[in-house]
Amino acid sequence: MTKHSNALAIAIQYHQAGKLQSAGEIYKQVLQANPNQPDALYLFGVLAHDVGNEEIAIEFIRRAIQLKGDSAEASYNLGGAYSNLKRNTEAIACYRQALTFNPSFAEAHFNLGNVLRRIGELSEATDCYQRTIGLKPDFVDGHVNLGLALTSQGQHEQGIVSYFRALALAPGDAKVHSNLLMALHCCTGMTLATLSEAHAEFDRMHGAVLKSDDSPPVNRVDRENRIRLGFVSADLGQHPVGYFTILALENIDPQSFELFCYFDRIDNDELTRRFRSCATQWRDVVTLNDEQLVEQIKADQIDILFDLAGHTANNRLLAFARKPAAIQVTWAGYTGTTGLNAMDYLIADRFHVPVGAEQYYQERVMRMPDGYVCYDPPAYAPSVSSLPALRHQYVTFGCFNNPGKITAETIRVWSDILKRIPESRLVLKYKGWNDRRFVQKVADAFAVHEVDVKRLEFLGQSSHADLLAEYNRIDVALDTFPYSGGLTTCEALWMGVPVVTCPGETFASRHSLSHLSNTGLTETIADCLDNYVEIAVSLATNLPHLAELRASLRERMASSPLCDGRRFATNLAIQVHEAWARLHSNI
Repeated sequence: MTKHSNALAIAIQYHQAGKLQSAGEIYKQVLQANPNQPDALYLFGVLAHDVGNEEIAIEFIRRAIQLKGDSAEASYNLGGAYSNLKRNTEAIACYRQALTFNPSFAEAHFNLGNVLRRIGELSEATDCYQRTIGLKPDFVDGHVNLGLALTSQGQHEQGIVSYFRALALAPGDAKVHSNLLMALHCCTGMTLATLSEAHAEFDRMHGAVLKSDDSPPVNRVDRENRIRLGFVSADLGQHPVGYFTILALENIDPQSFELFCYFDRIDNDELTRRFRSCATQWRDVVTLNDEQLVEQIKADQIDILFDLAGHTANNRLLAFARKPAAIQVTWAGYTGTTGLNAMDYLIADRFHVPVGAEQYYQERVMRMPDGYVCYDPPAYAPSVSSLPALRHQYVTFGCFNNPGKITAETIRVWSDILKRIPESRLVLKYKGWNDRRFVQKVADAFAVHEVDVKRLEFLGQSSHADLLAEYNRIDVALDTFPYSGGLTTCEALWMGVPVVTCPGETFASRHSLSHLSNTGLTETIADCLDNYVEIAVSLATNLPHLAELRASLRERMASSPLCDGRRFATNLAIQVHEAWARLHSNI
């Protein structure tokens, strides 16, 4: 064995044992002696990928491939580095190359599926995940991501089957369980009672065993009576949670509250910077596990801790289950109860949780007097155009919601509307509508109801500014059900487009009800699906009224409680003070 081979063998042992610094030092020593040693180049590139130095990983792995030749493993690792940088085209090419060397490389199929799903190529992503679990039937993440791909295409029942298979393989995996719960909200006929029991089961399986016997201290005597609020989220940025919470945090009274933000992702954007500027303390916690996050929250002596994720991606519910703060509140990021006994309050309003529905929520309902969130319209939103129907000589309906919210019943109802207005069009826009197979599947579903595909237009992902500009082609927005639009509804209204909605009993079905009610546009709220059709038809056949609505909606919305950050922050402060006083009265 050569000197270099012996050194590399030792380095590989260190690398595999997780002693990355020691391994890296040996790789560097070998490369100092021989800069073109291909194994050292490759292994140092892999190590760089392991620690997140992706640009270095790409440089070294590519040099190694040039010297030694390609392989399935090399292309796979190079693809991982490109993927982490969101250089999707290069990542896809690398994973495909890896599979030409080894068609049975399950992890390459899986990661290729992940990149394809990221860019909205849902059909091929589904194929990749199916190949993955065909090769490795016990691969939990393969079943989970197959579920995600299926539910993103509106195939919720099939997605739920995948989640149950994943749970059978990993019954203690709370993230898998959260995905299952998310999917339930989109199922036609879902009831509050069923959702309540399903979420309670999550607490029994994952939460109850984590709650500490030690109660967090509640007496704070060293802050001039200021209450310390903590906000845990990966979505404090250009995300629905960001747009719905930034005005509240910017307008909260700094004389009464200290704001601690626990930011759980790496990426920052302009909205993230606004959150940073209004925080008393900012904590980057993406590298902390749940136990470490809990210790940080306790060390910060947070009085009231806000969960802004619920069961959505990158949630920290298992940290909340450990009860690091005296009062814990879920808000803005999810569609109802978390199910956690350790979660004390759910911020809602009378529209989302009407009187009498409290029994279906584990948390005590904290009702805001207006809406449960406050919308901050982006400054780059274009001006509202004149009514498109007057220019086009036909009415254009639109829906820019996630395609995963479009059910078979939704397509049936929309088809009824299109048939009632024979010259009308329907524009659907979202990531995923670039997928030809998925588009064909949806077009075929409309064809069953005798709607010509030529009346449908499918638009894929674009910049947010361009998405907002597309509303200048839309006359009437059609809401999805049973999972209604949230941010999508607010954006349509801001662009002068009325939204027709039909709320059900679940929290997820009532977002648009709340936003429309707080804007004062109650005429587009249906009490049944037949009424939904009639409202849409009525709007489409009364263009003068539709033009008046379009011209007035932005001003109406801007002056409504939905966009009044100061009013919302004041009302939130009242609710928080009442919860704090209630806690002390029970001590």
